[in-house]
Amino acid sequence: MNSEVPSLPGGRGAARTVPRRDAAIEGTLTASRALLGVIARSLAPVMDTVTLPQFRVLVVLSNFGPLRMGEVAHRLGANQSSFSRFADRMVAGGLIARSTSPGSRREVIVSLTEDGARVYNEVTDARRREIEQVLEKLSATDLDAVRAGFEIFARAAGEPSADETLILGI
Repeated sequence: MNSEVPSLPGGRGAARTVPRRDAAIEGTLTASRALLGVIARSLAPVMDTVTLPQFRVLVVLSNFGPLRMGEVAHRLGANQSSFSRFADRMVAGGLIARSTSPGSRREVIVSLTEDGARVYNEVTDARRREIEQVLEKLSATDLDAVRAGFEIFARAAGEPSADETLILGI
């Protein structure tokens, strides 16, 4: 079956049909640009406080709680010694804290500080508000379609690795 759909708005030339997969690719690319805009706008207010890689550390610690230094490095796909120097700057900036593990004095535990948690929450809340503003424009039927579409896409794409998202701080 040759499954085709009408071309997307903004296409070049006269109206034409395009294969369904091509239309899905174009629609997904458009949606990804819109989501990237949401991400960028949510991070913009804190970019004078935190870098994208630093924000990724805040995400990991916010999601998993205090972790051994080596575990944070592993989750970020970083070398432990490189991450240790990177963490020094975050400690100096008041975003994370280091402590000795109660179980082993050789293990260093990394956790969010109040300021680190505030930065993480500020970005997440801004992202949530912006997504809410977009979704408020949709009908109930469209909301169901968006939710279903994102669930299907997420299942097919799988969870990104830490190093794939590190550059964006998500």
